[in-house]
Amino acid sequence: QVQLVESGGGLVQAGGSLRLSCAASGRTFSVNTMGWFRQASGKEREFVASISWNGGATYYADSVKGRFTISRDNAKNTLYVQMKSLQPEDTAVYYCAARKVGSTYNPQPRAYDYWGQGTSVTVSS
Repeated sequence: QVQLVESGGGLVQAGGSLRLSCAASGRTFSVNTMGWFRQASGKEREFVASISWNGGATYYADSVKGRFTISRDNAKNTLYVQMKSLQPEDTAVYYCAARKVGSTYNPQPRAYDYWGQGTSVTVSS
């Protein structure tokens, strides 16, 4: 099993920045791709970004491309997402996820094996 714990969420004004972190523990060697998803109130969970095991490949949803940057530090077993130019439509609960096998790009939540509990991001206008 792999445990994922997100942190770094909060309230920020439009145009501001936040960095989310996700600490992984347990059988971390068993996962390769990690990603971020988000779920706004009343909406389905959606893909935000993903990164390969060595950080060499990254993918982003069109809605965040150019504003968000995903990264990982395997020595620290930590995943990050730096979010800039935040907008009210970025308001959501952000989830960290990890998958054991498969390609780095898969926007479907069901492709991921492990999930964190989520951290809330609210962007005020």
